[in-house]
Amino acid sequence: MLIHPWDAPRDDTEWQSWLAGRDFGQLAVNGPAGEPPFVQPLHFVYDPDRGEALTHLARPNPLWPALEAAPEVVLSVVDDYVFVPGPWQAPPDGPAEHGTPTSFYAAVQLRCRAHIVDDPTAKATLLNRQVEHFQPEGGSARATAGEAPYGRLLPGIRGLRLEVTGVRAKFKYGGRRPTEVRDRIAAELAARNAPGDAAALTHLLRRRST
Repeated sequence: MLIHPWDAPRDDTEWQSWLAGRDFGQLAVNGPAGEPPFVQPLHFVYDPDRGEALTHLARPNPLWPALEAAPEVVLSVVDDYVFVPGPWQAPPDGPAEHGTPTSFYAAVQLRCRAHIVDDPTAKATLLNRQVEHFQPEGGSARATAGEAPYGRLLPGIRGLRLEVTGVRAKFKYGGRRPTEVRDRIAAELAARNAPGDAAALTHLLRRRST
């Protein structure tokens, strides 16, 4: 992921705050030699205090041999994306049709070392932490190794603890454009009000003021 200086996070707090509100991404795992990587969409729970993300997958998933062979992985999260038409980005002193279309988006990539969790008790703990995050209102029994209703299902999954070893983050919202152009884009986003436009507008205005 190319990160220009004007798209880089202002500080760690910016990407950490953004990621705190997200829990679905794609896990990229190196494939065998000569093959493309595996890319697995999944829910996860990110724990900034421990510097790790937690998730689990079905035991038949083809990722497992690849993870065991090469545990260095990337967890990628992308959101708040919109298409920006060319005329919106036209230079202040040029014709509208000379503007360059682009995309605005926020992205965080966590480089991780994957630790596979197979111990039944540890798997149950991992699952309970995920359920507590996604279902804080409760309503489901806790997973306990060897006990109903979920104990018998534990052998069918494997847990993953993703130890974060590096972070790359990007907030691409017209950071190098002149103020007049960014004001135009902001007005157009507000007027269009399509899915994602409100979030993109918030980023554009927030980063313009910092």
